[in-house]
Amino acid sequence: MSEGNSESLTARLGYDFKQQNLLSEALTHPSAGGRDGANYERLEFLGDRVLGLVVADMLLRRFPDEAEGPLAQRLAELVRRETLARVAEELDLGAALRLAKGEDAAGERANPAILSDACEALIGALYLDGGLSVARAAIEAWLTPYLEQAVSPPQDAKTALQEWAQARGLPLPDYLEMARSGPDHQPLFTIEVSVQDHGGETGQGRSKRLAEQVAAESLLARLRGAG
Repeated sequence: MSEGNSESLTARLGYDFKQQNLLSEALTHPSAGGRDGANYERLEFLGDRVLGLVVADMLLRRFPDEAEGPLAQRLAELVRRETLARVAEELDLGAALRLAKGEDAAGERANPAILSDACEALIGALYLDGGLSVARAAIEAWLTPYLEQAVSPPQDAKTALQEWAQARGLPLPDYLEMARSGPDHQPLFTIEVSVQDHGGETGQGRSKRLAEQVAAESLLARLRGAG
């Protein structure tokens, strides 16, 4: 990360950090942590919680008559890795990241998982430096366009896949945990879902439920593409 890239990011954020070390930590990939090992993982942990709170509040205000189920589906869509990675791309967050030379050479600045993690870390840094009001303003600015695009709640992928199988007289989809990695406070699950005679697909997420949803989405996309 160059000083110029950091300054450009600050300009795009429209916020000047009082504690520059927080911004630096939020932009440091684990591969590039210094002697003290400081990197974005702890801020990511915090930012994930701040993000969930702010988005939940946004949804309650935007959809006052909607039930918990649809609200939960909207929340999952807004805080999912793909959405946060797109936000990070809009901020050009990748250019400001501090990566080890190997990761940089491998093109990890464009890795959606890393961009999503860094986006959450940035939220955590904004919260610690400026309080909830600063973090809320940033999240609302970034996610309101995505919120406004969704006229109706996104369909739950697991439910849709189950309905697809039942409509064809097939057994219910089978979900299998393939792997679990990462620190205990923020594990990463890999789940495989399969439908009899139609193969399977895998998905990853910070919870089993999210990983199952991602896997179901992948399998649905393939099955629907096959007609």
